Amino acid sequence: MDLAEIQTIKADFEESRGWNKFPASLVFAHLVEELGEISRHITFEEGYKASNLGHKEPNRDELKREFAQVFSLFIQLANHYEINLEESVLEELEIMKHRFPEDEWTEYMNGR
Repeated sequence: MDLAEIQTIKADFEESRGWNKFPASLVFAHLVEELGEISRHITFEEGYKASNLGHKEPNRDELKREFAQVFSLFIQLANHYEINLEESVLEELEIMKHRFPEDEWTEYMNGR
């Protein structure tokens, strides 16, 4: 399955439930909320927050769902604005290939 197919499936899913009627601002706010859930996992994994020291560690098994929710909401926003994500990503990748030369970045990252 490609990204265009996923967008179509998601658009049909949204429309069948009336979710396509939500304003972009609410979908975006929901997206940020779900990104915050991923952030919770990262802050625990990297030791910024510690279990039993004022915070409750998130359930690692739920991380996969959080990514799926973020991706789903991102697609919903793209659908709202009629953005073909597959086309857009491929176009942006071509721009980035020229903007960030592979050899220069490889050298830079190997020196880190």
